Amino acid sequence: MSEASRRAVLAGMAATLATATAARAQHEHHGPLYERLNQAGRVGEPEIAKTQRVFDSPAPKAEKQGKWIARAPLPLPRSEMAWATALNGRMHLVGGYGEQKVDRPYHHVYDPTTDTWRDLSPLPLGANHVGVATLGNRLYAIGGFLGQNHTPHDQCFVYPGESSGWMPIAKLPRACGAMSCIGFEGKIHCIGGAIGVGFEGRRSVDWHLIYDPASNAWSEATPLPTARDHTGIVAVGDRIHIIGGRVDTFHTNSNLHHTWESKENRWRFRNPLPTARSGHGSVVVRGQIFCMGGEGTNKVFAQNEAYDVASDKWWQYAPMMTPRHGLGAVSIGDTIYVAGGGPIVGGAVQSAVHEAFTVE
Repeated sequence: MSEASRRAVLAGMAATLATATAARAQHEHHGPLYERLNQAGRVGEPEIAKTQRVFDSPAPKAEKQGKWIARAPLPLPRSEMAWATALNGRMHLVGGYGEQKVDRPYHHVYDPTTDTWRDLSPLPLGANHVGVATLGNRLYAIGGFLGQNHTPHDQCFVYPGESSGWMPIAKLPRACGAMSCIGFEGKIHCIGGAIGVGFEGRRSVDWHLIYDPASNAWSEATPLPTARDHTGIVAVGDRIHIIGGRVDTFHTNSNLHHTWESKENRWRFRNPLPTARSGHGSVVVRGQIFCMGGEGTNKVFAQNEAYDVASDKWWQYAPMMTPRHGLGAVSIGDTIYVAGGGPIVGGAVQSAVHEAFTVE
């Protein structure tokens, strides 16, 4: 190795160590960032988390790996929001587990310009795995589970703004939770999800439901080729991408990647996700779809893999500093914000961890 190369490697290691040290210092400043579902009070990161972390990706490395930094933690540890959404330059997190309950109506919003969180009007019906999406200046909350990742409800709400609070809209045709939702071409698309009462009756569905705000009514489109829930969802151009997810449980995670072609009302296979997982975040930055975090059998992923839409190829970027699943992830500008989530498999522990990623 040349002297210049050696110096570059050492400089990179020093930068990584400095970033991790700064993150730890910020976390310590705010106190413990974790809480158990069965016991009140903040705790440190569970020891078992160290045995479940997975950082390695089979995808080729991107030339520039990007970097993660710690941001202001959530007001309280949360998980199983399943998704977050961006509206008017801010991140909204709705519902989920927290403070020893699984049917919380929380509505936290993060402003990246001030690095601060605040509370907004809570959901009329608390639930976990609530599908969220935005259309215009409105935020939508679709379905969710009343039990711990099971027992869905059919209630849906719209949040026109702080002066109005949440308002009910047409119910889902069938109760469902863990649906992947997105505002697309003037309507809200809700894809996949899970139904059933109790863990034994829980199963994934292939539904593709569409809500039209103009008529306050639901319709159906071509179902997803493989029923699954906890998937990633984004829209790029005239296509909706559904990435990864689980078929009934995380023991049967999928790496499938489909696009729904709106003009043809049909699904097409795309290059699969390198790391099969569920409960991950998916966002779009600079023409690439980034998928980070998630869980599998005895695994909590830190992977940050990105799909280049133009070339149909996947690349790996710097993994999250803190592996998590059931998190909230959004992109605002060229920055990805990832808040909350579970540091260990399942829903036994919630976190207030909040980290941001930028592509260099």
